Amino acid sequence: MSGALASEAMDNLTHSLVGAVLGQAGLKRTTGLAMPALIIGANLPDVDAACFFWLEGTEHLAFRRGITHGPPALVLLPLALAGLLWGWDRWQMKRGTRPEARLPVRFGWLYAMAFIGCLSHPFFDWLNVYGIRLLEPFSSQWFYGDTLFIIDPWLWAVLIATVWWSRRREKAGAAFRWPAIVGIVATLGYIGANAALSWSVQRLDGEMQEPYPVAVIAAPVPFAFWNRERIALVEDGRWISSHWNGLAFGYGYANSKATQCKLPDLTAARRTNSQLDAFLFWSRAPFAVRARDGSVILYDARFYDPRARDRFSIALPDVKCVELSAG
Repeated sequence: MSGALASEAMDNLTHSLVGAVLGQAGLKRTTGLAMPALIIGANLPDVDAACFFWLEGTEHLAFRRGITHGPPALVLLPLALAGLLWGWDRWQMKRGTRPEARLPVRFGWLYAMAFIGCLSHPFFDWLNVYGIRLLEPFSSQWFYGDTLFIIDPWLWAVLIATVWWSRRREKAGAAFRWPAIVGIVATLGYIGANAALSWSVQRLDGEMQEPYPVAVIAAPVPFAFWNRERIALVEDGRWISSHWNGLAFGYGYANSKATQCKLPDLTAARRTNSQLDAFLFWSRAPFAVRARDGSVILYDARFYDPRARDRFSIALPDVKCVELSAG
């Protein structure tokens, strides 16, 4: 499944390369330390990863991609970064260690670069199936782009080639901005093509037989950007999946009617079980499976690959469920 190699954010190499490409496109000439502001800013919302130090179990699923990715944080985090970089420049100046080749540091431009870098982060996080709460703390609604897998080596290749090409021309004394601009156009084209593919697979009629889909997710898969996993909620309450390889549908993970069961209302249980509350707050495609020992395990159909499902699940030993009919 699409979550086989997933973590909770677009990988930081991608974010860093995006900041570097923006700098090579000419933004690094706006002020001294613009490139660090762009690259660090592009990673800054992931400071919420520190939650692993104080949260346990599934609680981090609900915390990540929230408060540090919302509007107030996207204004305040760049401000803090700009202040630190400005202070670093002044400290080096007092010590006499400031590089002579560094452009003058102008705080307004430094903040603008940190803000642009920071703003790129939620855009790329939004592109995968994990989701992001773009309006936190004003709204806890999750938004999903369903466009790129969380680690995309093809995107890496485009961004790395762009930075290398631009830097090589810069060292040779030639114009270096236009290769970065070409790379930005290529990146946006790649994203657009993947978005169109997800949109089209989501609307394919390959599974339009009874029970009919109620909701469909077209999830990108690792490495093969031309493939998708089509995850559908059907009328009887099951989540079923199938793989789209560009020509036809194939087997998916969450297909067995006999393994899935119908849960009772968990509203009361959520009030006393913070792990369950966090999981259901985060989950987009929750379904229950009866384990061999008779207990119930709650999964998310987006992350049901055997290599990942344990990291995206919660056991409910005291909850009873009724198996869905295999007929």
